Amino acid sequence: MHQLTPYLIFEPSAKVLVDQRDDSQVPLTFSEAQVLAALLESPETIIAKEDLLSIGWPDRVVSMTSLTQCVSTLRKKLEPFPELQLKTVARRGYQLHISRQSHVHMLAINDGEAIKDALIGVSLRVKLAGIVLLGFILGAFWYLSDRHAMVKDVSRWQSGGDIPLNVGGSLVEAELFYLKDVDRLHPSMWQRHLAPEGNQLSDYGPLSGFAATDGNNYSFAVCPGESPTDCSGKRIINITSIGEEPAGLSMAEFLPLSRQMEERIRYNKVILPEAQAGGEIEEHNFQADVYFPVAGELLVRADLSLSLVYEGADTGQFHVSACITDENCITTPIKYRLRGAFTQYQSRIGSMDVDVFQVKVLQKTLEKPDNVSGSALHFYREIRKHDIRDDTLYFYRVWQGKDTAVWIVPQIGHILAWTRYTRALL
Repeated sequence: MHQLTPYLIFEPSAKVLVDQRDDSQVPLTFSEAQVLAALLESPETIIAKEDLLSIGWPDRVVSMTSLTQCVSTLRKKLEPFPELQLKTVARRGYQLHISRQSHVHMLAINDGEAIKDALIGVSLRVKLAGIVLLGFILGAFWYLSDRHAMVKDVSRWQSGGDIPLNVGGSLVEAELFYLKDVDRLHPSMWQRHLAPEGNQLSDYGPLSGFAATDGNNYSFAVCPGESPTDCSGKRIINITSIGEEPAGLSMAEFLPLSRQMEERIRYNKVILPEAQAGGEIEEHNFQADVYFPVAGELLVRADLSLSLVYEGADTGQFHVSACITDENCITTPIKYRLRGAFTQYQSRIGSMDVDVFQVKVLQKTLEKPDNVSGSALHFYREIRKHDIRDDTLYFYRVWQGKDTAVWIVPQIGHILAWTRYTRALL
């Protein structure tokens, strides 16, 4: 048996060529098989016509025409196999040339040995070019992938350890998150809007907290408890600074005012039914009240709600609703809603494990209010800009407990929100 190419076998005893690509056979006459076998013993060697004549027709006396006709028929049978070329050398004889350059194009897809032989047979230059091309293709796929976009966005953030904050007379070692190009990270950037003489909270005890900044907004969130795991979801305080001039916010006055604002109206009130046996949809809801003190302006509150409905292990629907008003209801609610498809990734910011939600926006709704106070106008303009330009958003869940979670939300830049967490099967 002769392995002529990675897919073609010649069996002299059976006088047949076997194409392993489709297991087809090409039968040969006795003379054709003898002539081919002789040529295969010395490929590329010219064999005289007289020698082939005696090999193809042993113990017989035939004319040279018989050899000419045999070679012509054999060439036709070899036509489907371009690697084999039966050449005539004028006045000398015949030569069989076997090409090795086209193996890769003619391999049987189920012939592992053939594939191995062809790959080994190509030149080092071809191999290196193939490796470079494969690397380029894989790199292009990675560069254009959603995961690469996520990694790129995460790389903008850094976790800076604890930053000391004095909130209501309690010293809080807040876990800090910030964009890497931000250089103003002194605690005063977060406390500049708190009036020192009114920075008192009663019946709060020790606090745990988080802080974040994108260079424009400086957010902090605190909850009663020695650690975040002690937070029950009650009496959470979320405050974000958006201006340079100190607002002089009295924490002693802030608490009753915030309770009044939250009890007076809540546009994003979520009432989830108790889990029912056999429920098919599980909704995860995160709700927070975020306050924005501005010097000389009314206190602004954002009623924020995030809802996740999983459709797979790490994919689903993401719903965001934000309603903004001020302490005297001068600003009729600025309502912003967003719906998108999310993919959830696990990543790290500094030494902190975080969940990253890449949300591809499918629908946005921004309701323009009839009246906007000076303190709320900034928020309307910022939301309007995001409403126009953002197609993909990244929400970071930097901490998750049983009843609460802490998010960095891409609203009005980036703000930090310690949220209450509820879920139900619907």
